[in-house]
Amino acid sequence: MLWDIFCRVIDNHGDLGVCWRLSADLANRGHTVRLWVDDVSALAWMAPEAKQNTAGLHLFNTPKGHVEVRPWSHSLGAPDAASDVWVEAFGCELPEHFLAQAQLGLSDAAKSTNPVWLNLEYLSAESYVERSHKLPSPVMSGPLKGRTKWFFYPGLTGQTGGLIRESWVQEQIKKSASTGLHALPCKSFSQKSTLFCYEPAALAEAMQLESLGMPGHQWQVAHGRGAMAFEQALLKLPSPLESASYQFISPVSQTEFDQLLASSDLNFVRGEDSLVRALWAGKAFVWQIYPQDDGAHGPKLNAFLDWLQAPESLRRFHLRWNDLSQDPLPQVDLASWQACALAARERLVQQMDLVSQLLQFVAEKR
Repeated sequence: MLWDIFCRVIDNHGDLGVCWRLSADLANRGHTVRLWVDDVSALAWMAPEAKQNTAGLHLFNTPKGHVEVRPWSHSLGAPDAASDVWVEAFGCELPEHFLAQAQLGLSDAAKSTNPVWLNLEYLSAESYVERSHKLPSPVMSGPLKGRTKWFFYPGLTGQTGGLIRESWVQEQIKKSASTGLHALPCKSFSQKSTLFCYEPAALAEAMQLESLGMPGHQWQVAHGRGAMAFEQALLKLPSPLESASYQFISPVSQTEFDQLLASSDLNFVRGEDSLVRALWAGKAFVWQIYPQDDGAHGPKLNAFLDWLQAPESLRRFHLRWNDLSQDPLPQVDLASWQACALAARERLVQQMDLVSQLLQFVAEKR
């Protein structure tokens, strides 16, 4: 099928990260995707496999399908085929010019069926997700008044849309299980931590924990806001880091980032895309949820921790890390945290992945 996927880059390219993984997974399954993006710059490091052509468009070709990345303002033209699916990622609305042209039938006048129109929502473990998943949303105004959109919610239970899980993720999980790579570390502290965060107020406090500052421990600090926060935290320390070491990581591709998480003992992640990748890595992790002015991130985080069945120390760490508690950070209990992560991953691999569910749902609605 031909898919039109729409993405607005709101914060640090996380939305684009999810949309690129979705597009690439569809292409690897034999589909064609037009990915419409208002800021494509991050693809240069995030997805170097997407090569620019002479027209300045990024193309990703597989033996089965391909992705074409189009600017948000790009127009549909007479040669363009009509798509089978429209996906509004994370509540972004389709460009007005696209809707107007779609109404006029510039894409393909012979198209006899309307595309399946989906609103792909943010990931959450809150109870409303199961209730809202796959609900219709009638279009009440605009050039396509009378059409129907469908809510599609990623999620962590069998009553939701699941998570993006490429075939190689499943193979990696099976390999780690058969080779014993999933075994818990013998030490009670982490040797290597990857830091990908916003600006947690407790960062300097974390850097001074005995469990994160022992000899041999290394901080791998991802680029961006987290790197700047780490540098500021270093200035707040009463004395320089004497035992632990650190290095700043340049922007890396999604594949390299996934490998970085898999090779670490403890992963600090943020937003949605890296949270999912931390879950597939099966290593102990701490999630910094995107903070919202109305405080909606608090119940969302607690719902996730409930689903995760987080040990008490991991829950306390999360609440302090997300500035939802002023209690001191507990020491890292790596063994119990990783056991928790592995148990969560085992539950998730029993569920159908997001792309498979999307394909199934679209087939039902066409």
